[in-house]
Amino acid sequence: MTVPNSAAATEPVVEIDHVDKHFGDLHVLRDIDLTVHRGEVVVVIGPSGSGKSTLCRAINRLEPVDSGEIRLEGQRLPAEGKGLARLRAEVGMVFQSFNLFAHKTVRDNVTLGPIKVKGVSKSEADTRALQLLERVGVANQADKYPAQLSGGQQQRVAIARALAMEPTVMLFDEPTSALDPEMISEVLDTMVDLAKGGMTMVVVTHEMGFARTAGDRVVFMADGEIVEENTPDQFFDHPQSDRAKDFLGKILHHGGDKR
Repeated sequence: MTVPNSAAATEPVVEIDHVDKHFGDLHVLRDIDLTVHRGEVVVVIGPSGSGKSTLCRAINRLEPVDSGEIRLEGQRLPAEGKGLARLRAEVGMVFQSFNLFAHKTVRDNVTLGPIKVKGVSKSEADTRALQLLERVGVANQADKYPAQLSGGQQQRVAIARALAMEPTVMLFDEPTSALDPEMISEVLDTMVDLAKGGMTMVVVTHEMGFARTAGDRVVFMADGEIVEENTPDQFFDHPQSDRAKDFLGKILHHGGDKR
């Protein structure tokens, strides 16, 4: 396994050991081994149906696995109950569809988790929410409802909402795939800023430009398996497997390397 020197010196945050997952007869994750270190940005790419999103969702047990083990900061993920809820609070998740509460303002979307789950006072949560909304560039939208925002703005609110829980790791499941092209860059720029700030991130994406510029490591999946992993430069310039070469040949030929 190739791990950047900066990450190799730090402790693992997410450890996935021999994980398998089926949907009926479909074997969607096949003996997955992956470790994500503190401060590392791991970008998971691959063709549709390769198991990328299932892997992302398995990290906080939105998808239960059939076998194997997933640990967060050394603790095995409980199957259910308060222990799972407590560990889930350490994992920020940003989805393809923004999943904001339509009947709550932007501000209330961001403060809800800290108040209800972490017991933070309303005034403290409000102060923190405005700081985070400022950080992602939508502080002036705090008192609007999600439907009044563009898709890009909604996704940045979703990022602020996840950050409000002060997560140990952030998971992004194709966060730009539901956005119009002109909105994609504003969300990717926010994610790049997070990466530069040292946030531990697992990002499932089709955005090859982001993978190349912001990732510490690229994990290439196909048919439920991790086929190849390497630094972005090595992966994009010198892919090792025929499967990766074929994928890159198709996607780069169609301009998929542009952000």
